[in-house]
This record gives sequence, structure tokens and C-alpha cells, in this order.
Amino acid sequence: MKEDFYFTISESTSAEYKEKGSRFIAISYPVDSEKQVKEILQEARKKYYDARHVCHAYIIGTEERIMKGQDDGEPAHTAGTPILNQIRSKNLTQILVVVIRYFGGTKLGVSGLIEAYKESAKACLDKATILEKYVSDTLEITFNASLQGEVMRLVKEFNGEILSLDYRDKIILLIKIRKSITPKFLQKPIVGVTSNICKTGPE
Repeated sequence: MKEDFYFTISESTSAEYKEKGSRFIAISYPVDSEKQVKEILQEARKKYYDARHVCHAYIIGTEERIMKGQDDGEPAHTAGTPILNQIRSKNLTQILVVVIRYFGGTKLGVSGLIEAYKESAKACLDKATILEKYVSDTLEITFNASLQGEVMRLVKEFNGEILSLDYRDKIILLIKIRKSITPKFLQKPIVGVTSNICKTGPE
């Protein structure tokens, strides 16, 4: 199977880089969705409303990754691509890096811009604390109340995290379990218990 772990950052970091009067402010953010990326970018554009450019790149996902970069008015591939390449070089996902540029009056040229955005993103990411996390499955387990003790012992044996426990005609238990462990968990059926994978995603 594919590796079920990934690397991301623990919290936001920032760094500044200056070149020929231009000031570059790079900020990294841990993110879970493109919706969150959009919200962060809206806030950044409000906060740095007087900047010439607010460029960014992000990677989201584990097995199937969404990778995007945006130049925000800079020449094509001089900002978003070098930022994205720095994220990729550290094998990170679930991350957004924004680089804000205040123009200093001197044009840097294509190679100068690429270098400036690259170094800005690198300086920011070099400050980050990298975390190894895992891909998990969310399982829905349905059973009669008389089997609760046996089910809970099994969940504990496989280090499952209980998300919710709903008492109806039958008990419906939601747990999160590491993806690589799921097949072994499902191979230990209990008579009268049904288990289904309802979601797969980052920890």
C-alpha cells in the first residue's frame, strides 16, 4: 500500500528577505482545505493592502495532492512556482506559504524574482517545526449494547481514537484509526458487529 504518513508544519512561521530595496515577507500556515487557504489569503490581502504583490503556493492532501501556485501580477512562474518548489523540496503537505512583496523601486528581472521568492520561502520554512503525521480512516461501527465491552477492547487493542458514541436501537460508534492498521482491524470481526469506512484523510 502507499505510505500512510506525511509531513507538515506544527504552526505558522515567518521570515523577511530584502533585495535591491524590495522587501519580501514570507509566512507559512498549516491548512486543511482550499476553503481555509482562501480565507487566509483574503485576510493577508486586507492586512498587506499596500503591498505590490501577495503571492502564494500551497499543497493539500496526502495520497492525491492538490498543488497550486499564484504569481499575483509578477511575471509567470517567478513567484508561485519557486514558492511551491520550496514546499516540495521539504516534502510537505497541508501547508500554505504566502510571500508579500513591497516594491523597492528597482526591477529584479526574471532570475532575480525567482531567487527572491525562493529564498523568502526557504527562510520561512527553515524556521518551521516539521511534524510527521498519519493518514487515518474513520470507521462507523454498529452493534448491540451487549457487545460494547468486546468492541471497546478491540478498539483499544488497535489504538483507535473514539470520536463519538451514539446510543440508539443499536450503538453507533465512530472511531479514527491509522489507515495501515484498518485491514487488520476489519479482519477481526465480532458476530453481530458491522464496520464500515466512512472517511479517509489526514490525522
